[in-house]
Amino acid sequence: MKAPDFGVAPLLVIWETTRSCALACRHCRASAELGRSPQELTSEEGRGLIDAVAGMGTPIMILSGGDPFNRPDLEVLVARGKERGLRMGTIPAATPNLTRRRLEGLRDLGLDQLALSLDGPDAALHDSLRGVPGAFERTLEAAGWARELGLPLQINTCFSRSNAHALEAMIELVCRLGVVFWEVFFLIPVGRGVELGGLSPQEFEDAFERLRQLEAGAGFVVKLTEGQHYRRYLAQHGGLAAGAAKGPGIRGGATATKVAVNAGKGFAFVDYRGDICPSGFLPLAAGNVRTDSIAKVYRDSDLFLALRDPSRLKGKCGACEFRVVCSGSRARAHAMTGDYLASDPGCLYEPAR
Repeated sequence: MKAPDFGVAPLLVIWETTRSCALACRHCRASAELGRSPQELTSEEGRGLIDAVAGMGTPIMILSGGDPFNRPDLEVLVARGKERGLRMGTIPAATPNLTRRRLEGLRDLGLDQLALSLDGPDAALHDSLRGVPGAFERTLEAAGWARELGLPLQINTCFSRSNAHALEAMIELVCRLGVVFWEVFFLIPVGRGVELGGLSPQEFEDAFERLRQLEAGAGFVVKLTEGQHYRRYLAQHGGLAAGAAKGPGIRGGATATKVAVNAGKGFAFVDYRGDICPSGFLPLAAGNVRTDSIAKVYRDSDLFLALRDPSRLKGKCGACEFRVVCSGSRARAHAMTGDYLASDPGCLYEPAR
């Protein structure tokens, strides 16, 4: 299969439709609050953004938050995306807004995938991280609705020092839920997440080995976010050719690519105000959809061009023989060093040169 040209268009655009959310998650990158901001993109502006994303050749768009179910026009936005030929997903919070009826309506509009967040294998751990009692049970209930409705289910899990010990129990839970996709996030210390500790380099390696074993036999896609050095680990252990990587997929799994998807490279993020960023975890704005073309910003801005150029990487990431297939987490480098081109502090590998 021909590799996508990430210099022309990202494989995936996430739009933070709102920062409004009734949860108080300890790792929330956006420090979300309940009230909706008057700075949010309007419904008309959102439809224009969807048109622009489809127009530049991006196949997948995710409507996130905050809680996107706090937008009464979510169904209108999903319908617009489907009209433009996009594969659409959304990530609701486990609140009273999350109902079977609303999921059924989104399914009928053609929603391609529903993502739900589970950060612990039981209510005690999950609810302590989400800040609201009952979130765990509501999430499991919604997962059941998705299965009943035939809506492909994705589970998102954010691992930090607070729940890294629960990896095995989370694997057991996810395997029981009938998912098509498990997105494993590794904490970036931004927003509220600054107060939580991330994994050590050795803990990353240990998690990578267990996830590699899972991926070999799982009946669903396992994708790691902000664990780019998993690609290096797989290449070292025979699980990935040095010139190939997996990109994020939806309703059909991962997409094989020869270039690693990373912040600004195959991926773009639009925040609730319309700022165009390489990632929600790398919140550096290179433009705004209210005044700028997202295609032009993605293709031509200095920030995005630098992120797509492995020769610009510094330190051991710049010297690493896996820098093309991996490139490290640019978001973690920025959050922990202030330099998005610095070495990823989460990686223990020492390059040969």
